[in-house]
Amino acid sequence: MSRYRGPRLRLCRRLGDLPGLTRKTSKKQTPPGQHGNKNKKPSEYAVRLEEKQKLKFNYGISEKQLSRYVKTAKKVQGSTGYVLLQLLEMRLDNTIFRLGMAPTIPAARQLVNHGHVFINNKTVSIASYQCKPGDTITIKQQESSRNLVTKFLMFPGLANVPSHLELDSNTLVGKVNGIIEREWVALQLNELLVVEYYSRK
Repeated sequence: MSRYRGPRLRLCRRLGDLPGLTRKTSKKQTPPGQHGNKNKKPSEYAVRLEEKQKLKFNYGISEKQLSRYVKTAKKVQGSTGYVLLQLLEMRLDNTIFRLGMAPTIPAARQLVNHGHVFINNKTVSIASYQCKPGDTITIKQQESSRNLVTKFLMFPGLANVPSHLELDSNTLVGKVNGIIEREWVALQLNELLVVEYYSRK
């Protein structure tokens, strides 16, 4: 997968707060670039594109993956935008991040890729794995794995664990009790604009 490896704070200055991408905050308030200070009114396309970019960079997915998630969300009954957010929030890497076991989504993805995470007592090394209600997430019994996650839990990326998740910080066991509700999504965006962006393509 083609991951974004560029400056993260530059993205945050352009798109706003991206809690899944970085915990740092920029001292500069203006958008990046020579023309960052100009108050030019963005076009309708630019507004939709910006919302789509927020999703893409916050969850660390490629254009192809996001397009696939939108197609899947359209097939499910209900609000396409809400279903899209549910699909992205229930990814394994994001679930680990929301439990506080990793400071950012890229850090959570690294934990998964390196085999530190078990789902229902089976090793899962695919970050895009869709967590389901009833799943139990545990950390490898190896001391180095547990020390790493314990260190991350002392300084979680977000203050609160969402209502659909449950964490026992002593045993490092997380449980998925349901599907995330809209108000618990940490990213500030209008998901309907993302759906509109893809419906015009």
